[in-house]
Amino acid sequence: MQAMPVRNNPSSRYVNRELSLLEFQRRVLEEAEDDRNPLLERVKFLAIFGSNMDEFFMVRVSGIREQIEAQLHQVSPDGLTLHEQLSAIRKVSLDLYQRAAACFQRKLLPQLRRAGIHIVNYHKLTPAQRKRVNAYFKEVVYPVLTPLALDPGHPFPHISNLSLNLAVIIRDTEGNERFARVKVPNTLPRLVPVKRFSGSRRPDGSVPHHHYFTWLEQLIAANLSELFPGMEVVACYPFRIIRDADIEIRELEADDLLETIQRTIYERKFGSVVQLAVGEEMPVQVRNLLMQNMELYPTDVYTLAHPLGLSHLMQIYETVPRSELKFTPYRPAIPAELQGFSENGCIFEAIRKHNILLHHPYDSFEPVVDFLRTAAYDPQVLAIKQTVYRVGKNAPVVQALLEAAEQGKQVAVLVELKARFDEESNIGWARMLERAGVHVVYGLLGLKTHCKVAMVVRQEGERIRRYVHLSTGNYNATTAQIYEDIGMFTCDEDIGADATDLFNYLTGYSNKQDYRKLLVAPVNLRQKLRHLIRREIAHAQQGREARLIFKMNSLVDTEMIDLLYDASLAGVRVDLLVRGICCLKPGVKDLSENISVTSIVGRFLEHSRIYYFWNDGQEEVYLGSADLMPRNLDHRVEVVFPVERAEHIRYLRDHVLQTYLCDNTHARRMLPDGSYQRLYPAPQEPARDAQAELMRR
Repeated sequence: MQAMPVRNNPSSRYVNRELSLLEFQRRVLEEAEDDRNPLLERVKFLAIFGSNMDEFFMVRVSGIREQIEAQLHQVSPDGLTLHEQLSAIRKVSLDLYQRAAACFQRKLLPQLRRAGIHIVNYHKLTPAQRKRVNAYFKEVVYPVLTPLALDPGHPFPHISNLSLNLAVIIRDTEGNERFARVKVPNTLPRLVPVKRFSGSRRPDGSVPHHHYFTWLEQLIAANLSELFPGMEVVACYPFRIIRDADIEIRELEADDLLETIQRTIYERKFGSVVQLAVGEEMPVQVRNLLMQNMELYPTDVYTLAHPLGLSHLMQIYETVPRSELKFTPYRPAIPAELQGFSENGCIFEAIRKHNILLHHPYDSFEPVVDFLRTAAYDPQVLAIKQTVYRVGKNAPVVQALLEAAEQGKQVAVLVELKARFDEESNIGWARMLERAGVHVVYGLLGLKTHCKVAMVVRQEGERIRRYVHLSTGNYNATTAQIYEDIGMFTCDEDIGADATDLFNYLTGYSNKQDYRKLLVAPVNLRQKLRHLIRREIAHAQQGREARLIFKMNSLVDTEMIDLLYDASLAGVRVDLLVRGICCLKPGVKDLSENISVTSIVGRFLEHSRIYYFWNDGQEEVYLGSADLMPRNLDHRVEVVFPVERAEHIRYLRDHVLQTYLCDNTHARRMLPDGSYQRLYPAPQEPARDAQAELMRR
């Protein structure tokens, strides 16, 4: 049988989306394994890996299962059926979980112990240590616990998403064995401090060298007799579940989107179970009991090493005050163009001179907050309009908007309630803004608003001038310190007019199909990117130098992938910096030999999207909030904006993109089979760390 040509073979053209995302989790795990990173940073990376895997099952695996239950027979672009995807996911996930457990037990625990941070199993505590934690159990833990029995009078209890539990076998006075479930309370620290100041400072401000912790579930297990007086505790076994958290918001059927979101947050606790994690010691009959009552298949059960739920290790990173075991603190800079311009409306004067680029976290986020705070109190400012996607719990940006409303400004804010896992926070901000008199809208039916835009309308003499901030990242002052993003201040008249049209589209009714400079999804972004890539292909076909450099979080859209394959075949040099999912296969003969894919995972989360076109020397660069994914191009409101100052283009080309492409310490090069190879300096070659170089600059 003759082999299918590579151009027509889906498995040769595309990497499976879900398996590519798991490859990203592998790269995060590698950072936990890398002893070049400070010890507590490695603990943090392991916690992030655990959290990422939880989200992967809550969202991606649950989505595939729902399609199977709906008896759909979809095949992914790479040719895998739904069942084949689940099988491949399980195989890779088990390997990752085992590798993560080995990293924790064999690498991190011994090194933490040598550094004075002791995570001790309960049965290895000294008598004095047990006395202390048992007192904590009686005073703090015991009142919170609620044992739930399973018998004809007590149905199987509901078990909430991401909860850690103990399956307890007890024997009554007549010798009958019973089953009970005890939830390990998530309102208490998972790692219990053994000594008074473990994980904190002493009253005099000094830091103890030794910190001792034990596991909360082990403490509860050792004291179960307190919960079942008069009964014999035969055994107990920890287990943890992950539920479907991507419940569809049926907004077309809802009268009030806000109420729909609030209801789905509540329902998220009751989504179907997609993973049951158990320890190796759990006997088959207990496992079967859990599977039967939660309606699970054997393939939904993951037998994992202790501890179940690695995300809780973030407690160690956040509470142990050992700065020498973390990255050296970095203090972002204020761009010279904005120094001294943050008060009395002078920031608008700086923006009038020329567009200003901010590269976070290397540049401070403070100018963005100052921009809005200045606008709130400037008597010449008439109105402020802004999109809010993920701003966090303590949001100075929202506080500035509230102050603007109190000062009598016209403030309109689009709050995206469908920002996954941030819905509850955004509802709170929306309510607060409404009470302050802000015009709050909740987005468009069927579209998630993902763009990052703020506009200040100011009266200057007899004219109105619009000042606009556009960004690749969220208006979140906390994540701006750890996410790499790029923003731009401008008072360009065309961009200001486009921003006005955009907000009219978001808050009112508009079918506008043309924008002057902005690329807006789902209106014209796909078409414009298609045109720009084809233009580069035309340059190559005419014998001219042609080059594309794209930096993004994810590359999934098959039309865009196929266009990049066409570019490669035409002789265009294509360099892709893709942090996460990449469904394109680089370096495949007769398909993508001119394409390279690099992923960088390091101290900061690479988050900016940069689209660079050589254009026969007339370079064009666009920044924005959109990845090359169907959801970004077709199902979200996104904004991609042009960079027009020559010095900004040079900075992005030479000092950002080229620096990333030369990284040989945190970069991984994607291979044609979808796997990644970590780069290391060659003999006599200097080590290049892109993020470190950007910090030094």
